[in-house]
Amino acid sequence: MTNLKLGLQLGYWGALAPGNAHVEAAQTAERLGYDSVWTAESWGNDCFTPLTWIGAHTEKIRLGTGVAQLSARTPTACAMATLALDHLSNGRMILGLGVSGPQVVEGWYGQPYSKPISRTREYVDIIRQVLRREAPVTADGPHYPLPYSGAGSWGMGKALKSITHPLRADVPIFIGAEGPKNVRQTVEIADGWLPLYYSPYRPEVYADQLVGASQNFEITVHTIVDINDDLQAALYPVKAMLGFYVGGMGSKKRNFHKELMNRMGYGDAAEEVQNLFFAGKRDEAIAAVPDEFADEISLVGPRERIAEKLQDWKKTPVTTLLVHGDEALLTAMAEIVL
Repeated sequence: MTNLKLGLQLGYWGALAPGNAHVEAAQTAERLGYDSVWTAESWGNDCFTPLTWIGAHTEKIRLGTGVAQLSARTPTACAMATLALDHLSNGRMILGLGVSGPQVVEGWYGQPYSKPISRTREYVDIIRQVLRREAPVTADGPHYPLPYSGAGSWGMGKALKSITHPLRADVPIFIGAEGPKNVRQTVEIADGWLPLYYSPYRPEVYADQLVGASQNFEITVHTIVDINDDLQAALYPVKAMLGFYVGGMGSKKRNFHKELMNRMGYGDAAEEVQNLFFAGKRDEAIAAVPDEFADEISLVGPRERIAEKLQDWKKTPVTTLLVHGDEALLTAMAEIVL
């Protein structure tokens, strides 16, 4: 059985900045023995700035971007932010990366969402080159050529090495991946995987893609936790999340979250959720998410039930559960898991 670790998932800011709440939550998690804390970005706050602030107010908890979007910055800019934060935190940085989706990449960052898998490979390779600092960084791929010599170039580009020597050449790189090809590549090129959702009862969904993973490969899963004697009430936030992701986080033509739900055995329900969501019937879309599916990917219900379900998670290759909640929930999970 796996000795599960716990991480704190802070997520997006939403409409308002969280003030000092995220720092206080990270300090609580560190005191309770949590292994890591993760910050997210979408089309609002970035992930590096709040993580740096949290790092300045903690001492030992690992600091992860969950996830830094590839299209938000060039690979060398991402490597620079990683290098700097790793130095400032005395080697606590985890770089979590993800391609996001075409709506965000093309609608917010104004870039084409072409060939996300090969883009990820090139991106990671360049970051590794920067952190190893063995030679000037070069790349001949079509997505991030270095030095650049394409349209508009002055023809004066020069391959460069980072002026600053990285603290660690092997800063862990995790990748948020859903599709089978992307997960398989993640096992090959990264140190860890960040699934959007994972069911301990369906190991066959990812079994083939995880073949060849090293013993040190980490799988860090955001898991909604709600200690609540009312199981239906506890399931609602999970169903609301799934209704939004499966229904609206993607186009009618292509939605990666819907495709994953289909691979996990709930194809008909996924179709119904999306149809209801696109029809503007969001409450009905949430209700259409099967309770069984929501329950599989979460830890909800009475405390004893959660402790029992955790035994199923310990039988999986998952290494860390990411938890979001108040001090009481973080403390309860520390008592149950750690």
